[in-house]
Amino acid sequence: MLDLISLASLRAVDTHGSVVAAADALGFTPSAVSQQVKRLERQTGVPLLERVGRGVMLTRHGRHLVDSGGRLLADLEQIEAGLHQQSGQVAGHLRLAAFSTAMRGLVAPIVRDLRADHPDLTLTLSEREPWDTVDLVATGQVEVGLVHSWGDVPIVVPDHVARTSVAHDVADVIVHREHPLARRDRVRPHDLVDEGWIATPDGTICRQWLTRMYDGTGRLPRIAHVSMEFDSHLALVRAGLGIALVPRLGRSPVDGDLVAVPAHDPVPTRDIVALHRRTMADSPAVQAVIERLAR
Repeated sequence: MLDLISLASLRAVDTHGSVVAAADALGFTPSAVSQQVKRLERQTGVPLLERVGRGVMLTRHGRHLVDSGGRLLADLEQIEAGLHQQSGQVAGHLRLAAFSTAMRGLVAPIVRDLRADHPDLTLTLSEREPWDTVDLVATGQVEVGLVHSWGDVPIVVPDHVARTSVAHDVADVIVHREHPLARRDRVRPHDLVDEGWIATPDGTICRQWLTRMYDGTGRLPRIAHVSMEFDSHLALVRAGLGIALVPRLGRSPVDGDLVAVPAHDPVPTRDIVALHRRTMADSPAVQAVIERLAR
C-alpha cells in the first residue's frame, strides 16, 4: 500500500519545484523528503522524479501519481473532517496564515478566547501576503487563510478553496497635522494628484488599489517613498515625508502629529476573506475559527 506521507512529500516537491523547498514547506529536512520519495519509488517500482539542471521534475509516472493521489489525499481530508464533525469536538492542530494588519486586528484578539474555549485546539500562525496565502491554502500547507480584496482589484481563488467574508475595512488618507489637507472633512483623488505618497511596494494589492483610485484623474500617484509596513508609513508621515493610505484594521493610534482624513469617490474599502479547502468544510475546528473571526 502506498505511504500517504510519502505521497504528500512528492506532491510538495511538485508544488515547490525542489526537494529543499518542499522540505521547508513541510517542516522536514531535505534528506527526509528524499527518503520518502525513494520509499514511494520502491513501493511503485517506477521512477517518480528526474533531475533537470539543479532541480527536479516529475516523471510521467510521478505526474500520474500526484494527480490521482491528490484526489485521494483530498478525500481523506474530507473523511477526517466528517469524523470530527460527528464527534462535535473542536480539537486538533490548525495552521493559519494572514496578512499583517489582519494578524494584529483580527487574529491576535481571538486566539486567547479560542484557546480558552477549546483547550484541545492548537493554532500555528504565519504572516503572509494574500497571494502567498491563497497558494498555501490551495496546496494544503495551511488550513485557514485570511486575505483581502480591495474594491475591484480581484484576488483569484481556486475552485476547491471556499471563501467566507468575515469583515470589511476602510482606509483613510493619513497626513501630518500641519498639512493643508488636515483641515478637510474628506478628500477625493483629484485633491491628491500633486501629493507625494508613502506606499507599499509595486505589485502589492494595496499599491494596485492606490493606483486604481487615480482612475479618471489623468494622473498616476506620485510615489515618494516605499515601505511594506503601515506602521512605517505612519512614522514617515509623522516626519513630514509624504501622505499615506492606511487601513483602519490593525492600525496604530493616529494622534499627535497625524490626522486621518476620510477619502471618497471612491471610498477605499476592502473585504476581509477567510479561506479554507472545501474538503475541510465539516471540520468543527475550521468552523470555530471562521465563526470567531466573523464576530
